[in-house]
Amino acid sequence: MRAVGLHEDVIAVTSRAFATASVLVRSGGEAFLIDSPVFPDELEILPAIAAQAEFNVVGVLTTHADWDHLLGRYAFPEAPLGAAESTAARLINEPGAAQRKLRDFDDEFYVSRPSPLSIPGAQRLDTPGFIDIGETAIELQPADGHTADGMAVWVPWAGVLIPGDYLSPVEIPMISEGGSVSAYLATLDRLEHLVESAEHVVPGHGGPIDAQRALAILREDRAYLEGLPDSPLPLARRTKAQREIHEKNLTRL
Repeated sequence: MRAVGLHEDVIAVTSRAFATASVLVRSGGEAFLIDSPVFPDELEILPAIAAQAEFNVVGVLTTHADWDHLLGRYAFPEAPLGAAESTAARLINEPGAAQRKLRDFDDEFYVSRPSPLSIPGAQRLDTPGFIDIGETAIELQPADGHTADGMAVWVPWAGVLIPGDYLSPVEIPMISEGGSVSAYLATLDRLEHLVESAEHVVPGHGGPIDAQRALAILREDRAYLEGLPDSPLPLARRTKAQREIHEKNLTRL
């Protein structure tokens, strides 16, 4: 796992699994963990990273309900979970889905965890909207299309955007069950002005990138989606895994 300070109030953490990113955000005497790393040792060390940097984690946020973004309460079991209303609804409508996918991952890679994944009822957050932290607030924007649910998080005083599974330097756009090309494109449109205002972007997979690179990826991803099914994959992402994602995308058209 790699931890990088992007600002005095923002630490980005990248997991060894899928380059899954999570972010610690602080204001005043409060901090949030947004999304999560994956492996137990990564989750176990997060409280020490937060404590050493004087981040008092009072809540865990998730950008969407995919299992690899829901593990934050392993690190901070007393912290309440916050999510977009669409994500809270998905967790209710898909009971046990995240736990089953986590078990499948753990079985495949021989991972042992201290306890089963417990997902409490999430506090429903308005998107668009704001959530208070310390003496200020972070901005929330709807971010569906990859899945049926989701939110992006904008940290204005640090110039950091946490968009969930969008703007990834390692994955082409992935249209999962419940997502759609039209909704994905609408999310890219909403994110564009935030990327233009950002210093750093921390996509759900791939680790933090600067705003210039994120804006280039946004335009590349938009062109890919607008060209489905005829658009070729971006040159840098024509791997076997990306071709498999592309084939799944075609089934969602």
